[in-house]
Amino acid sequence: MEMNINAPDYQYDKIPAGLPKYFEQDAFRIFHIQVKQNELYREFARSFHPNLEAIPGLEKIPFLPVSFFKTQSVKTGSFVPEMIFESSGTTAQQVSKHEVASIALYSESVLRGFHLFYGPVTDYCIIGLLPSYLERSGSSLIFMVDLLVRKSNHPLSGFYLYAYKELHELLLHLEKMRQKTLLIGVSFALLDFASQFPMHLQYTLVMETGGMKGRRQELTRMQLHDTLKQALGVKEIHSEYGMTELLSQAYSPDAGLYRPVPWMKMLVRNEDDPLEVQLSGEGLLNIIDLANRDSCSFLATDDLAKVYSDGSFEVLGRLDNSDIRGCSLLSL
Repeated sequence: MEMNINAPDYQYDKIPAGLPKYFEQDAFRIFHIQVKQNELYREFARSFHPNLEAIPGLEKIPFLPVSFFKTQSVKTGSFVPEMIFESSGTTAQQVSKHEVASIALYSESVLRGFHLFYGPVTDYCIIGLLPSYLERSGSSLIFMVDLLVRKSNHPLSGFYLYAYKELHELLLHLEKMRQKTLLIGVSFALLDFASQFPMHLQYTLVMETGGMKGRRQELTRMQLHDTLKQALGVKEIHSEYGMTELLSQAYSPDAGLYRPVPWMKMLVRNEDDPLEVQLSGEGLLNIIDLANRDSCSFLATDDLAKVYSDGSFEVLGRLDNSDIRGCSLLSL
């Protein structure tokens, strides 16, 4: 699926456009702001590069481990957050907290990203099947889907917990009306629904967000998609990649490859040498998110990935000793 980078009717001045020829320039501009205004990141970066004015390329920028969001306040500048997003986890685990200075900025990133991949949200009825996330507060995923629900302006858009029979009847109605629909759900809930109410969907796009959370025997992503495709009668299962520490998303519209929004870039680092970072290849995933202007735009994750020269990537699993995340990714 081609992305319309120059989508009409969208004017944004908060997030850089992410055009390839300007991405490095925009990234370094934000980098220099953050090392000046984010004391935590500045001290971390200086431990690797004493001269932060002389970094030669994106792969040499210091990437802050996402684990810092569990123990520190990661803020660029001084502000009272409009919202604090929290990752899911057990009571014994520390959760990540992302202090968001501007909800309008996150909303811009969500709506702009969705439009680039899927067109105007007003074309869709948005159905959220995210029971485990609705049962807690502070989820960036719930905020994202709720935003899409509201901006769709469709009277039948909304969330479902475990009311699978009602959801089945709604989808049948929408299919009969030939209404373009997005069913976005956590993996275990989509599997539960599909097993109880198999159907043939023609006008519904099904998107999984990960998140088995030990509710079922762990499946590979390919097994998950094959099961859902067969049960729901669709040709493709779409996927969304995001995390509490980011304000942007990547989407996998087909073939299992994720594509980031233009103001986001993936790199890989060597598992044994975190300073060895490459623009493409296989390793642990580093992310540049230009929307993270008020926290840190340069993050090192625990996700194992393969990044291709065109910027697309696939997720291979997670580092063995990393914490289990509530929005856990499926290994391939």
